[in-house]
Amino acid sequence: MTAPDAFFAQITDAPIDRAALETFVLSSSDGALVVFEGVIRDHDHGATVTALEYSAHPDAETFLVDLCRDVAESSGLFVAAAHRIGALAVGDVALVAAVAAPHRGEAFATCALLIDRIKSEVPIWKRQHLADGEAEWVGL
Repeated sequence: MTAPDAFFAQITDAPIDRAALETFVLSSSDGALVVFEGVIRDHDHGATVTALEYSAHPDAETFLVDLCRDVAESSGLFVAAAHRIGALAVGDVALVAAVAAPHRGEAFATCALLIDRIKSEVPIWKRQHLADGEAEWVGL
């Protein structure tokens, strides 16, 4: 069983404080810190992307909390994740996930698991705006 404060989860319309997530997960017993940043890119499937809008289900943060708690408990590591919603521009950070561990292998594996689960389990949707004026929902 992991301590109740072994995870952090947030959905926000404000820029994510990466340093705060790193500080949350990192302790003096850790030799590895893995941080993932999902950054808005300027292209998708051959089209030029100009901006993204993220929308979340009203209970999305509850899903993220439960997921982060589960990953922390199953790994025995401290984990943190924050996801932005609202309008984001190319270059903005949409998602930050952080995991610290005594060794790099478990930090990388746990961070990858955390990201994969966020992408598949947390009800957040993105609509991308394209240079040709079209907009499309992604991954619905």
